[in-house]
Amino acid sequence: MAAKTTLNAKNLETLGAQRLAELLIEISTGSAAHKRRLRMELAGDQGSAEVAREIRKRLASIARARTVIEWHKVKKINADLETQRSAIVTVVAADDPKEAFDLIWQFLTVADSIFHRSNSNDIAFTETFHQACADAGVIARSAGIGIDVLADKVFTALQDNDHGQYDPLIAEMVPVLGKDGLERLKGLLVQWLNEEEEESADADRKILDWGGGGTTYLDEIYARHRQQRARIALQDIADAQDDVDAFIAQQPEETLRAPMVATAISDRLLLAGRAEEALRILDGVDHRFETPFEWQEARAETLEALGRGEEAQAYRWQCFEQSLNGEHLRAFLRKLADFDDIEAEEKAFAFAHGFPDVHRALAFFLAWPAPAEAAKLISRRQAELDGNLYELMTSGAEMLQEKHPLAATILLRSMIGFALDYGRSSRYRHAARHLAECASLAPHIDDFGSARPHDAYVAELKRQHGNKHGFWSLLR
Repeated sequence: MAAKTTLNAKNLETLGAQRLAELLIEISTGSAAHKRRLRMELAGDQGSAEVAREIRKRLASIARARTVIEWHKVKKINADLETQRSAIVTVVAADDPKEAFDLIWQFLTVADSIFHRSNSNDIAFTETFHQACADAGVIARSAGIGIDVLADKVFTALQDNDHGQYDPLIAEMVPVLGKDGLERLKGLLVQWLNEEEEESADADRKILDWGGGGTTYLDEIYARHRQQRARIALQDIADAQDDVDAFIAQQPEETLRAPMVATAISDRLLLAGRAEEALRILDGVDHRFETPFEWQEARAETLEALGRGEEAQAYRWQCFEQSLNGEHLRAFLRKLADFDDIEAEEKAFAFAHGFPDVHRALAFFLAWPAPAEAAKLISRRQAELDGNLYELMTSGAEMLQEKHPLAATILLRSMIGFALDYGRSSRYRHAARHLAECASLAPHIDDFGSARPHDAYVAELKRQHGNKHGFWSLLR
């Protein structure tokens, strides 16, 4: 009997078409999304032209909407967008690619409305429109869209890329645009980049800000924004044409010494077999900026490319010692011969145990992961633990509780101690939960070592903080 009531297609077929239709009407009542889906299915039975009409109507409705998209509505609205996109790609494009191309372009223009109305920076919308960029490239090829028309449309879109919705558009259109199309698009972008702003009297210019550096006008901000978008698009074209010099030429002089810009340039120079230039770019960065892992590893890889492998390894180890970033250690170990990596890992662990910042050392062991080493560190340096770092302490306790219950207990106690010692009443509820977790871990600890057994620990808490009734009341 149970098998016949299981919800699956075979069992539902036994209800018959009429009963299923009645159920669908009942289920869709009050649900606009379900009704739209049913209308789309009905339109599909009448051909792709009717589906296209439904999609066009729905996209126009989405573009006209003005209501704010709260965070809890993101999933629902994105599902609606995905329904429209999927229908364009799977139904309309198969029958009428030119109509599908017009629809996917209309779909992309809806992004402005969506992002303007959304008060959450939800990545789901961005992913949906980036996928639509990829769809547009595929459909454009099957529709036989002329390269001049396509280049013009891409250029117009990139001018309005305020939310990054068109970021992958050039890369997706490269196979369709080809050499001539890319050159046309490049010409349009260069013209836009060098476009002269209309001059107007200061009295007519809108002022955005006053400051020590002088007056900032709105038209200046617009001009810089336009130039930045044009440069980014020209960099994408340079990548498509494997032209590293053109990529570098689009970097403003003042950004060349920024570590991430230098890293991007060096990556391309390295691929072009120009390792010496890559190293000069990397070594020319302004070290007032924090040098990220990507820059440091790019420098090591460049040294490798120049045949300076020992220097590259020494640099990786130096970076690891300075930061305890496990990625540096992994990169170092990958270059070692078999079995040498085991000895090097042990050396790294010993170094981490003596690192001045115990919390960075703990984060390293947890991320590696090396839970046994983390437990040793906690036991040896428990007096240095800062219970205010609750994210680190909580994640550590969760990782260690099964096989290293004493270490987990010490981390939990650090958070309890911080909350009570500093009277952080907002954390009392968490501290009470941590104390309950300590109680559940206690039976699994054979030897508390220098730490107090659980009952003695609770007794000492009551002696020191017995007057913090807000905390103790949570334990009853």
